[in-house]
Amino acid sequence: MRTIKRKSVRTAHPAETALLNARNLAVSIGGKQVVRGLNLALQPGDRLVLLGRNGVGKTTLLHTLAGLRAPDSGEIELSGQTYAALGPRRAAQLRGLLPQHQGDAFAASVLETVLIGRHPHLSRWDWESTADEHLAREALAAVGLAELAARSIHTLSGGERQRVALATLLVQAPKLYLLDEPLAHLDLNHQIAVLELASRRAREGNAALAMVLHDVNLAAHFSDQALLLHGEGEHELGASAAVLDAARLSRLYGHPLREIRDETRRWFVPVMPK
Repeated sequence: MRTIKRKSVRTAHPAETALLNARNLAVSIGGKQVVRGLNLALQPGDRLVLLGRNGVGKTTLLHTLAGLRAPDSGEIELSGQTYAALGPRRAAQLRGLLPQHQGDAFAASVLETVLIGRHPHLSRWDWESTADEHLAREALAAVGLAELAARSIHTLSGGERQRVALATLLVQAPKLYLLDEPLAHLDLNHQIAVLELASRRAREGNAALAMVLHDVNLAAHFSDQALLLHGEGEHELGASAAVLDAARLSRLYGHPLREIRDETRRWFVPVMPK
């Protein structure tokens, strides 16, 4: 299939400032190609959304960009260096991944769980400091869970656990945030709050953001660039304002969508059967 690429309308930065560079990237899993010939650069302040049907390989691609699995071919650089050159500790200081699922094998408090995000910044035998605890409490406050610091992690609801995971990532303070379905288990007000918080971190923290979302309207509002994964390696990449339209999204999801506009905003709604 033909790979379609579109340039972003964002002002270009010098190549050396890119937080993430993927060149001619090919990724596959289980004999199925996710992307081929992907060229992607994320600069400080950029917000990229990954969209596609279930099983198309969004998580696989995100984990590849995070350096957790090797691509079939091509190169990935984080702040101008390969993951091999950076090493695990330095890579963890520069990029953080919010996975789809959180596993808590051992009992711990919410505060202790969030403090795990400080580990890449500590020496091997260091304990978390008062300053680290202050950062963790600030992160919990940012996600609206300050009052749960002493609670057992095993007593939280799914939505609360997801917000704790985000707080852990905030405490890690990477320059590249990779979020895999960050809105899972969250109700609408928390979905908006999480996306606003992540966007603010990218903008004010001189960081970049790449996230897998399922709500195309939230994706359109909270992204600057969009990567559409069509399957069999085909992708479309470009400015969200250009790439996200009813025709492309209808093809992407295999269901017709209609665009609705007012003076400043637009929404995509599915065409319902009569």
